[in-house]
Amino acid sequence: MLNASSKAVAVLVLGFMACAGAVAAELKIGFLSTERVLRESAPAVRAQTKLKKEFEKREADLAKMERQIGDLQAIVERDSATMAESERNNKVRELSNLKRDFQRNDRSFREDVNLRKNEELASLQERADKIIKQIADVEKFDLILQEPVVWASPRIDITDRVIKLLADK
Repeated sequence: MLNASSKAVAVLVLGFMACAGAVAAELKIGFLSTERVLRESAPAVRAQTKLKKEFEKREADLAKMERQIGDLQAIVERDSATMAESERNNKVRELSNLKRDFQRNDRSFREDVNLRKNEELASLQERADKIIKQIADVEKFDLILQEPVVWASPRIDITDRVIKLLADK
């Protein structure tokens, strides 16, 4: 049989469980797929288009430079046996310089693209956070979770509402 202290502990545990169940029933929880908001919302699509347009010339210049490297590489490989040594050395040096310039330009391009993407994402995230707060205040949410979440019921998913509200602004 249980002694008095064991009975008291059992009653306390059952009481806590009953209270926790009542509190959990009163909580209003929402879930947001940040990845979907950053991919599907109208401002995200506009930002992607803006970034693509902003960097398309530099990307085309890099592609042109890459073609030049390929063409020069083919010439060196094809004609090196018939070229004079000085001409072959000049072509090899030119190819080496072109490759080095390409690598430098490509690295700079990727850094600039990443910097601008991060700026656009930060701006979008800030706007989304304001909308999430607004939804939480208006609809009296106690908790809104963002990814990573193992699973969330579609019933508590507010992602579509956030995407819609971002499009309206």
